[in-house]
Amino acid sequence: MKTTVMSIATQIKSEADAYAYMESLRWPDGPICPHCGSVEKHYFLKPRSGTARKTRTGSETQRRLWKCKTCRKQFSVITGTVIHGTKVPLHTWLMVVFEMCANKNGIAAREIERKYGVAPKTAWFMTQRLREAIQTRAPEKLLSGTVVADKTWIGGEPKNRHGHKSGKGGQGQTDKTPIVSLVDKSTGEVRSQIVANVTGKTLRSVIAENCAMERTTLHTDSSSAYDTVASECAGREAVNHSEGEYVRGNISTNACENFFSQLKRSIDGTHHHVSREHLGRYLAEFDFRHTTRELSDSARMEVLMGRVGERRLVYGG
Repeated sequence: MKTTVMSIATQIKSEADAYAYMESLRWPDGPICPHCGSVEKHYFLKPRSGTARKTRTGSETQRRLWKCKTCRKQFSVITGTVIHGTKVPLHTWLMVVFEMCANKNGIAAREIERKYGVAPKTAWFMTQRLREAIQTRAPEKLLSGTVVADKTWIGGEPKNRHGHKSGKGGQGQTDKTPIVSLVDKSTGEVRSQIVANVTGKTLRSVIAENCAMERTTLHTDSSSAYDTVASECAGREAVNHSEGEYVRGNISTNACENFFSQLKRSIDGTHHHVSREHLGRYLAEFDFRHTTRELSDSARMEVLMGRVGERRLVYGG
């Protein structure tokens, strides 16, 4: 059955259902103890009656608990994750996860605040926690084959701001944030990174960090900044935008241009403004959705749930 907001709402009628649903996403083959990593060596702590149990303070909770036979510690599906210690109901978290996975343009914290009745600070922190989980990526997996590389700038020009005065230190100045994106043409995986500048040394550093250069052929524009790294790669093919050349056979930078177009439309239309401090997390979110665009929404949720572990965050993190 296709996963929709209504199908999730139908399956999750209580907090106990929400925990069971998240267990199916995170632990499709059974629970794993977050304390010692043991598998199939734990048991479910059933409530004495119904679906609720009393906590040490005497309040009732529907949180599903497990106990490990190896380390003798209790845990739940959110223990040690970015959701650990939350006071927001888990069914609300799951709806927000679905929204972030299913909405092509992303979802703003203010919209979550209105739709789910949480405080603005809570809505913002929920989305930032999930973006931090999305940002988790296996560093040892390097791109190879044909990789498209391109750069762009995020942000507005100072001259467009109210009260801006051109002149010394004004005309021609910009505080836009430069980013570099790499797209694997065979898998569609995108990796974007904030950079200080777009010099040859910086571009080489980004490409070397993400690509097995001796097995990578770069598709770029004609910028001389790529000359530094081209000699270390298996090859480089470039299109000359200044002469109106954007596609030559199967060579182009369109894979990056398409990604940039979606990224900028979404930031402008959904988030309106993203500070440089947090831009990296937003880039990771858009990288994730673009990379997994061929997956169903439910499959994308499973991938995201596989990244929430060992990423416990606190306010200000």
